[in-house]
Amino acid sequence: MAGGGFATSAGGNDFEAKITPIVIISCIMAATGGLMFGYDVGVSGGVTAMPPFLKKFFPEVYRKTELKIGLDSNYCKYDNQGLQLFTSSLYLAGLTATFFASYTTRVLGRRITMLIAGFFFIGGVIFNVAAQNLAMLIVGRILLGCGVGFANQAVPVFLSEIAPSRIRGALNILFQLNVTIGILFANLVNYGTNKIKGGWGWRLSLGLAGIPALLLTLGAILVVDTPNSLIERGRTEEGKAVLKKIRGIDNVEPEFLELVEASRIAKEVKHPFRNLLKRKNRPQLVISVALQVCTDIPAIHRHQRDHVLCAGVIQHIGIQE
Repeated sequence: MAGGGFATSAGGNDFEAKITPIVIISCIMAATGGLMFGYDVGVSGGVTAMPPFLKKFFPEVYRKTELKIGLDSNYCKYDNQGLQLFTSSLYLAGLTATFFASYTTRVLGRRITMLIAGFFFIGGVIFNVAAQNLAMLIVGRILLGCGVGFANQAVPVFLSEIAPSRIRGALNILFQLNVTIGILFANLVNYGTNKIKGGWGWRLSLGLAGIPALLLTLGAILVVDTPNSLIERGRTEEGKAVLKKIRGIDNVEPEFLELVEASRIAKEVKHPFRNLLKRKNRPQLVISVALQVCTDIPAIHRHQRDHVLCAGVIQHIGIQE
């Protein structure tokens, strides 16, 4: 179960299906959620290094970046709680929004959840582009984070459910590919906008996030919801009609029956989070947690080392924060 939904074809059943235009278009439009996520992640690192951006919102950081003596460490230069809040608020909002997105994905459907994500993205872009103070920046980042939470919950499930089983993995990885492309595109944009005279390049960097946001919103309006979602919500006949439409064939009975059975089994799971603690699921849970912990340990050590170094340097040169 992912995102409040249910998975099918776990045993490798390869049902008859055509790769229809509606499947291709739906997957491309939906995967722009990954593009949006990647762009939001990549763009923040670039704009926070732009002098006009720092001078307007973080003058203390700007002063330290202009200081040529003593502060050789970037950690020392960018050690500012407001700046850290600007960066981390997206991730904190995304984490919180995921819990709500799980509910909407299950109850309202994948398409509506992607539409909500699109609205959050558009709202966040507007706040960031028009920002006149730090509060507007943070509100914009929080809205973007909510969009990330909703999109990351619904888009992978949507891609998995709408794609034919034989190419499901290939289409689902499109989301992760778009995340990487979004990061690359954000860095290229930041490189160009940093050279713009007049000090407004950072607004363009933040504003270009509106392109994937609009694509995701438009896609969510145009695409159909998945048969899995419709069947899960009791709209079985509509789900069967959509299944015929996206598969491009009339004989969808075997796959339809499996979807109905998977929905029935999924509804019998009353406490999905409690099931994570069961003995049979413990190895997967331990591996998932250990992977994140082991990934972050080197970063924590670097943070502690740089913090001590920065404190010594600041004390030495007499900078009062």
